[in-house]
Amino acid sequence: MPHFDLCVIGSGSGNSLLDERFNHLKVALVDAGVQGHFGGTCLNVGCIPTKMFVRPADLAYAHVEAERLGVRLAPGSADWPKIRDRVFGRIDAISSAGRDWRIRNEHITLLEGESRFVDERTLGVAGGKITADRYVLAAGSRPHALEVPGADQVTVHTSDTIMRLDTLPRTMVIIGGGFIAAEFAHVFASFGVKVTIVNRSNALLRQEDEEVSQRFTRLMSKRIPVRLGQHLTRLEPDEGGVLVVASDAEAIEYEYGAEVVLNATGRIPNSDRLNLSATGVEVTEGGYVKVDEYQRTTADGIFALGDVCSPWQLKHVANHETRVVQHNLLHPDDLIPANHDAIPHAVFSHPQVAAVGATEQQLREQGRDYVKAVQDYGSVAYGWAMEDRDGFCKLLACPHTGKLLGAHLIGEQASTLIQPLIQAMSTGLTAREMARGQYWIHPALTEVVENALLSLPLEGYEREPDPVDE
Repeated sequence: MPHFDLCVIGSGSGNSLLDERFNHLKVALVDAGVQGHFGGTCLNVGCIPTKMFVRPADLAYAHVEAERLGVRLAPGSADWPKIRDRVFGRIDAISSAGRDWRIRNEHITLLEGESRFVDERTLGVAGGKITADRYVLAAGSRPHALEVPGADQVTVHTSDTIMRLDTLPRTMVIIGGGFIAAEFAHVFASFGVKVTIVNRSNALLRQEDEEVSQRFTRLMSKRIPVRLGQHLTRLEPDEGGVLVVASDAEAIEYEYGAEVVLNATGRIPNSDRLNLSATGVEVTEGGYVKVDEYQRTTADGIFALGDVCSPWQLKHVANHETRVVQHNLLHPDDLIPANHDAIPHAVFSHPQVAAVGATEQQLREQGRDYVKAVQDYGSVAYGWAMEDRDGFCKLLACPHTGKLLGAHLIGEQASTLIQPLIQAMSTGLTAREMARGQYWIHPALTEVVENALLSLPLEGYEREPDPVDE
């Protein structure tokens, strides 16, 4: 039975962990593959390919905004095979090259296939067994399966498969109302697909700040049919596609026919596939591996990182946890903790959404003192240039210290505009220090952040008026 100094389970961020500092160790890298591809979720079915689809979708939808500015553009049309093949022509090549490179590494043994623990230090994989002194669980997550009558009788796509469709469908029903639903609704609607969202809650992006969620729901509902407060009842084969049956709180049924159905109801960690009960590794009710501040599990010598233990399910969080685990494996007598403060996220739909810190509803529930400011994009010069009527920056701060508690943006460039606010929250910079301690380029859209900071009614400061552009 082969024995290794270290075994890493997962080829996403787990693969990134193994740099030249581990060359003195005998290492096993176990890869179950994502839809048959090496490299994990982000590379193959997540962050990278989805955003490669979002960019052409933004261009295809540009005619709507151009009309407001006096520019006549034809509604965008999509050459689906060309768009798809551009994306995966690059992605698949990177995945294949990464696999080949690992195979050539002398100190790393790549083992491909599903794996399950047999006991505390023995792992069954690729038809055999191995042992290791230390393990890193980086097995990631997978789409949550639909468990309704008929789900096994029809084809239901997930984010793992929807981007590789052979042809662009005429109609699509998306089940769910989170970020996956929001992004793919934008992509396929922009490409001319008649999209309908069916969501059991009464708002899209309901985990966002309530004002952002409400604004996004209203704007998406203007583009496509959004059916709220309806839960999926069953799926039936239908001529040319699938019949989606949902019901509301009064048990009234609604039927939606579509060529393609996308299940966008979230993702679950892959911890249940590893037989962790044999190791002493504990998991939460939601299936996440329990870790301490050093990313150690409840079993000695076993670490975890990424989606298998992180409820944020964000690549930048997994990257940070990878760096922490790298250090702690190499320096067991000088451990460093993971920093899970001020974790930001973004939704690359139209409009974009980005946030960091607490929502207003969370602060109310916690009984915390806070003040807020909401600054419309259209109140600053670049917002005027865009004729923007919908975007805003919302800030929440402690009235006593002036430190930010949360930041929420919806609109153009939201995922970029939020970065200085992330930095302020990470470093403890106060709103006034941030607003007046640096220059803000005029007339860049960043002025919406500056003005929101100045508008916060903080103790010890008179409320400053918005700068007037001349």
